[in-house]
Amino acid sequence: MQMRPDIQITSVIKAMTDVVIPAIDPANKLAVEQSQLIIGLLSLLKFQLPIQFRFDLDELGRLCTSATALSQIASTDANTRSTLNELANSSNTAAQVLDQFQRDPAELIHHIRTLRQDMSNVVDAAAASTDIQAQLQAEKLILSMSKEQLVRDRALVKMQGWEMTPGDIPEIEALLK
Repeated sequence: MQMRPDIQITSVIKAMTDVVIPAIDPANKLAVEQSQLIIGLLSLLKFQLPIQFRFDLDELGRLCTSATALSQIASTDANTRSTLNELANSSNTAAQVLDQFQRDPAELIHHIRTLRQDMSNVVDAAAASTDIQAQLQAEKLILSMSKEQLVRDRALVKMQGWEMTPGDIPEIEALLK
């Protein structure tokens, strides 16, 4: 089972294209139309998913620029001045958040993959050595990490209904730091 949404979306598009749509009765125009809409929406999601974070950052940046300009409006009305001050405060807070989130999510995924590979290299090197102590320590750490990761992975896909006793798996929100 794939955990990454981009791979999941590609798999669903392929299943729809290769299996589901060919099985639809061509005379059922509504079913044919809806299946094409499903593929279209999934294709759109596949395109949008990798850039959604950058899109949101861009929107926040544009809103901050406009809010800063708007908050400079001079007004003699007390209520308007009050709302302009609130806008200036929220704009400053939003600008700070924007500054903190200037990293690309693809960089995060790159580092996840790099650490996975480098950790695998350490395990391979320890296994090839005669250092039993290093092997045992590496084994203990990797098994502990894997146990935690497995629970997170199962919690992430729990809503798909594969768990025999879903109540035994915590909600994903409770597992994320």
